[in-house]
Amino acid sequence: MATSVLPPSSEHTTAPEMLLEFPDNRLLIELCGEFDRNLAEIEQRLGVQIVRRGNQLIVHGEIDPSQKAVELLEALYERLEGGRPVERADIDRELRLDRSDEEVVPDSQMELFTGGKVEIKTRKKLVEPRTDAQKAYVKNLFEHEMAFGIGPAGTGKTYLAVAVGVSMFIQGYVDKIILCRPAVEAGERLGFLPGTQEEKVDPYMQPLYDALNDFLPGKQLAKLKEEKTIEIAPLAFMRGRTLSNAYVVLDEAQNATTMQMKMFLTRLGEGSRMVITGDRTQVDLPRGVQSGLRDAERLLAPIPKISFNYFTSKDVVRHPLVAAIIEAYEADEPPA
Repeated sequence: MATSVLPPSSEHTTAPEMLLEFPDNRLLIELCGEFDRNLAEIEQRLGVQIVRRGNQLIVHGEIDPSQKAVELLEALYERLEGGRPVERADIDRELRLDRSDEEVVPDSQMELFTGGKVEIKTRKKLVEPRTDAQKAYVKNLFEHEMAFGIGPAGTGKTYLAVAVGVSMFIQGYVDKIILCRPAVEAGERLGFLPGTQEEKVDPYMQPLYDALNDFLPGKQLAKLKEEKTIEIAPLAFMRGRTLSNAYVVLDEAQNATTMQMKMFLTRLGEGSRMVITGDRTQVDLPRGVQSGLRDAERLLAPIPKISFNYFTSKDVVRHPLVAAIIEAYEADEPPA
């Protein structure tokens, strides 16, 4: 792939044009996307114009955004050369991530990553962090026996934690996966739920099932659940257990009381890892009951072997409106 800078195309513009020439026209078609939707996304995000001529792309615009567009197109084309698809999420990730301080993964951790990059292998897909905060979070999940992920909805806290758990299980670093949440109603009164014990708690656990279904084939997941190699249970079911050689995730930790949090954290056994995720702005505990997540932050932050990872609305990877909604609510909050 060749890149060159062309002089301004007319006397009415002073900005130079940047030309990229691609050797493989088939990959160029994939790079552009159906109806050139990938190019349209890049144009909209960076404020440039991209014109396709044969096996060439010409980028028009101010020098800084044009240079960024060229670097983005080159990175996406390299991705295609490596046999990976290019989707809107990949464009978003490349625009968000700071590659300037990309570091080599230590040899001891190399097998946990793909090609030295921060990527997560699962049975169904390769998961890649889309923001710098997500990248740091994933690295800490692999490197620390206990990690906290704290931030608003839509920032990938639970999704990435489950992906890392599946990856470590597949590679034999842990023998089982245990996912749990406090069974606390989010403002509604659900009343008596009929059915077996599992059927009663399943509605609370559905987000964890959704994540697992993204990473493991349905039949394999069903078999692992049947064998209790993967457990999904309410937080209360952890009492009295010692969790050894397991990858354990506590989701929605802001809805655990201080005593529940202490109970959970002290379940950690030999060869295990724990991840605690939560959003301090969505506490559903009764008025006057202190969130165990806040206490855990206050008490455990000085311990160097425990990592705390924080996300903001800038790390939201759901629909762009989600970030705007979170920012609107944050702006309306009274000062502390």
